[in-house]
Amino acid sequence: MIEAITTFTAQHGPLLAIAVPLIASPLAILMVNRVAAFIVTWLSAVTSFGLAAQMVTITADGTVLSYAIGGWAPPIGIEYRVDAANALVVLIVSMMATVLLPYMRTSIEQEVAERQHTLFYACFLLCFTGLMGVAVTGDAFNVFVFLEISSLSTYALVAMGAAKDKRALSAAYDYLVLGTLGATFFVIGLGMIYMVTGTLNLADLGRRLAEVDAENRTVRTAYGFIVVGLGLKIAMYPMHRWLPGAYTFAPTTISAFLASTATKVAIYVLARFVFSVFQIDYPFERDTLQFVVLPLALLAMFTASFVAVFQQNVKRLLAYSSLGQIGYMLLGLTLLTATGLTATFTHLFAHALTKGALFLAVGAIIYRTGGPMMHNLAGQARLMPWTSAAIVVGGLSLIGIPGTVGFVSKWVLIQAAFEADLWPIAAAIVASSLIAVVYVWRLVEVLYLQPAREGAAKREAPLTMLIPIWVLVVAIVWTGFDADGLVSVARTAGESLLDGGFVADGARIIGVPGR
Repeated sequence: MIEAITTFTAQHGPLLAIAVPLIASPLAILMVNRVAAFIVTWLSAVTSFGLAAQMVTITADGTVLSYAIGGWAPPIGIEYRVDAANALVVLIVSMMATVLLPYMRTSIEQEVAERQHTLFYACFLLCFTGLMGVAVTGDAFNVFVFLEISSLSTYALVAMGAAKDKRALSAAYDYLVLGTLGATFFVIGLGMIYMVTGTLNLADLGRRLAEVDAENRTVRTAYGFIVVGLGLKIAMYPMHRWLPGAYTFAPTTISAFLASTATKVAIYVLARFVFSVFQIDYPFERDTLQFVVLPLALLAMFTASFVAVFQQNVKRLLAYSSLGQIGYMLLGLTLLTATGLTATFTHLFAHALTKGALFLAVGAIIYRTGGPMMHNLAGQARLMPWTSAAIVVGGLSLIGIPGTVGFVSKWVLIQAAFEADLWPIAAAIVASSLIAVVYVWRLVEVLYLQPAREGAAKREAPLTMLIPIWVLVVAIVWTGFDADGLVSVARTAGESLLDGGFVADGARIIGVPGR
């Protein structure tokens, strides 16, 4: 039975992981009530999560899954192609959707107008579909299409926060403008490399660009457009203008979902183009990473964390914290080593768990107190002890305290810096983590040392909210003590990308062939 499921997933998993939520999206709108819409949405997320977990298991040994859409063989037809790198990203996206949805059912009662609930689930499924599609597709233009599917639905989801705070509308507008600019730069870059190679299949692009002169002006310009476009999607410092507002004013579960998945998917796409499509030994590519991206990553680690220290809105504090964490992920890419890439993929997973737990826990306090400001957290440790404890564990993981998954990813990143003989980088990682101690301590101090509001009742978060929070908290601690599986998959992903990813010759490819 298990072998049959594995074989089925190997053949059809890449397609079904996207098709299931895509089909479920219009079904959610057609449901007669929001309960039915939730059930359809959650079942589709669970199905995709199961498929993603199977794909991670299959690709962990370096196997590549390929699905030729409509039976048309690549590079003529569109191909979905999965290796260890994007299998891990697909797992992150589907896992977070599965965990967040039960919480979402309760939280949107306060944050989204009731008449929009079924539309909310439909938009969430479209966002989910787009992110899964970006990760799974092996076609460059499909990357653009799925990016836009996820982005357009995200703009609507952020705007739905206007039911509670009208500033969500301006945040969604900022996100729309900058997201559109990023997509425009990206698609211009794709057009340029298509001019040079005549193909859009990622594996075929990698092979054909390897035969192109590194000094080709069109290729270098295309690389610049693609990096800037993806930089806007990632919120790479200083192209981060959209992120604080979107995370602050979106409904809480959308803030948690975006922080856990959207920027991670964009970082994966950047890594795929850097290591699988363009050739890493191109001088212009190495120079861009080492003299542009590396300094910006370091700047983000310090500047964003420093700004987070002074925030009074807790969701905005977590948003700026996310900008600093993006710096760590990009830093791993710029080291151009297998260990650096291992650190990046480990941190993708670690930050998804950590920031997801923090946003959900803060959202539970907002649900009970009605606001996201620091004074709303005052004394909540005595009124909401389990929720407050979750914030402490999430904060410790952000800092990188041993026993949490955040420590694992930062430790691997420090190892990568020492392997590259860059001890100042290792020192910068530790120093920037100390800034995180300051803003995490602010949260702990307000929760545990300040008095609660007069007359405030002791009311813990509803179980539908508390259970998802603690699923993530347990995962943070569990992975902190038993990280061998995560680091192993991340290392396979990093080594695969460094060798050219699924472009590399000799990879064991299984799946549904074209005709």
